[in-house]
Amino acid sequence: MRYFAMVAAGATLWGCWALFLRPAGLTGPQNALLVLAAMSLPAPFLLRREALRDRRATAALAVIGVADAANVALFFAAMRNGPVSVAVLTHYLTPLLLAVTAPWVLGEQRSTRALVGVPVTLLGLAMLVLQPGSGFSGRTAALGAGSAIFCAATILGAKEAARAYSPLAVTSLHAPISVAMLLLYFGGEALPPALDGAALRVLAGGLVCGLIGNILFNAGLRRVPTAAVGALTYLEPLTASVVGWAVFAEALTPVGMAGGVLVLVAGAWVAAERRAPVLILPASEPQVAPAP
Repeated sequence: MRYFAMVAAGATLWGCWALFLRPAGLTGPQNALLVLAAMSLPAPFLLRREALRDRRATAALAVIGVADAANVALFFAAMRNGPVSVAVLTHYLTPLLLAVTAPWVLGEQRSTRALVGVPVTLLGLAMLVLQPGSGFSGRTAALGAGSAIFCAATILGAKEAARAYSPLAVTSLHAPISVAMLLLYFGGEALPPALDGAALRVLAGGLVCGLIGNILFNAGLRRVPTAAVGALTYLEPLTASVVGWAVFAEALTPVGMAGGVLVLVAGAWVAAERRAPVLILPASEPQVAPAP
């Protein structure tokens, strides 16, 4: 359960982004660049020749860098183009994509509970974030779904990169690639106006929610089946809703509270499924789990 707790703790820290980003008042691309810059800080100390020899894991690390930048770019575009609730709901198609693709991409055991539980959890999230009269935008939904695809690719890539790289290395080494991709996509729009109090607040968020949150998440990811990881990521929007209610006086209706309970119950049900142990072994050794 320790590794499940690490994934849950990482997702919960991601849900605390509003504590740092909302008071800063910067744009989405500026926030993303500062966060990824903070996550990049340990990178110069993490390069190891032994890890680089594992070409498959190193290629996965490069994929994470590109996919994470595309995920951020599409999600921020979804947030700008339409209702935030639609952007959030379509972005959180990620766990369903993971449940479907993990057995094919990573050779993991298929999870029946995830295939049932993830749509139920998505329903709970809809109850939590949808507000009367919020409307619907097809363009926003398409952008959010696109971000979900790249978010799933990031998690699958992190699982593969863990063959040769530590959780800290997976977290930090991909970030400079993502920074470069964001600058190519957004250009000067991604640069903060000054290194002032607002920028420092976002950098602090990058260290707490980004660096520490991702280290915890990636450490647990090494030993937790991907389908269960996907279910646990719903703790992020749940935490964000609680933070919004407790700190920013946002409304939390009885229907929203019931949706939050549904998210927790369905996620716990998926995570509790009995599976063969997940082992991350060096690339030279066969990755075979012992028989249950």
